[in-house]
Amino acid sequence: MITAVTKVIRYLLLVTVNQQRVSRKRTYLLCSPERFDVEYAINPWMDVSTPVDRELAVKQWDRLRETLVALGHEVHLLTPEPGLPDMVFAANGAFTVDGTAYGARFKHEQRAAEAALHRAFYESRGWRFIAPGETNEGEGDFAYLPDAYGGLILAGHGFRTELPAHAEAQEALGRPVVSLHLVDPRFYHLDVALAAIDDGNVAYYPGAFSAASQQVLAQLFPDAMLADDADALAFGLNLVSDGANVVLHAEATRLAGKLRAAGYTPVPVELTELRKGGGCVKCCVAELRH
Repeated sequence: MITAVTKVIRYLLLVTVNQQRVSRKRTYLLCSPERFDVEYAINPWMDVSTPVDRELAVKQWDRLRETLVALGHEVHLLTPEPGLPDMVFAANGAFTVDGTAYGARFKHEQRAAEAALHRAFYESRGWRFIAPGETNEGEGDFAYLPDAYGGLILAGHGFRTELPAHAEAQEALGRPVVSLHLVDPRFYHLDVALAAIDDGNVAYYPGAFSAASQQVLAQLFPDAMLADDADALAFGLNLVSDGANVVLHAEATRLAGKLRAAGYTPVPVELTELRKGGGCVKCCVAELRH
C-alpha cells in the first residue's frame, strides 16, 4: 500500500534527481535538407527506390532547428550545395574541442566535397583548423565528454572512420581518445550507437560494439543508460542533449521513458524523411565547442 508519506518521499526524490540535471547553452551547426535526396546507397538504411518527400524533410528539419533555438541554444547554418544531398548531416563534417576543429575526410567519394565546405566555414570564423590525413567522418564517429576523466573522446571505427584517425585526433585535440569497435553495419557511425546524455555520461546500445569494446564502456561508464534493440533501430541514440533536455526521435519511446525516469526531459521530434538517408537528430547537428 502506497501511503501519503511514501508519495511525498518519491516526489522529493524525483525533485532531487531533476535538480541534478542542469542544461548548458550550446552552439550548433545545421544545414537545411532543401537538397536532400537518396541518390546512392552507402549505408544499410539507404534505398534509392524509396522516394523522398523533400518538402516534408524540410518541415521536419525546421521543427528540429526551432526546438534547439527554443531550448536556448545558438544555431548556425551551413549553406547546402547542389550535388551534395547528404550535407544535411552536418555532424559528419568536422569534430571540435576548445576552439579547434579536426576536419573530416569522407570514406565515400559521394560525400568527399562536403569536407572543403566545412573547412571554409570554420576558417572564415577564425577557428584553428586541423586538416586530416586519415579517413574520418567527424562527429559521426567522435563524441566528447568534458567531465569524464578530465575530458575524454570516444571514437568509433569499423565502417567509416579508420583507426589511425583516432591517434590523429588525439594529437590534434590534446584529449585522450578511447577507440570503440563497431561491428553491426546498421550502426555504421558511433553516433547511431552511442550518445553523450550529459557532459560525463553516455547512453549506448551494446549490440553495436565488439565484446571488448562493450567491456571498455562498462568499465568507463558503470552508470551508463543502455538502449534496447527497438530504440536503437529507431535511431533513438542519435540524439542531442544539453545536459537536461534530450532531443531525440519520437519513435524511441522506451529510451525516452528511461531518460525521464533518470531526471532528463525528453524532447521528441519527427525526422522520418531524413532517416531514409541513415541519419536522425544528431547526424543533423554538429556541436561547435569554442
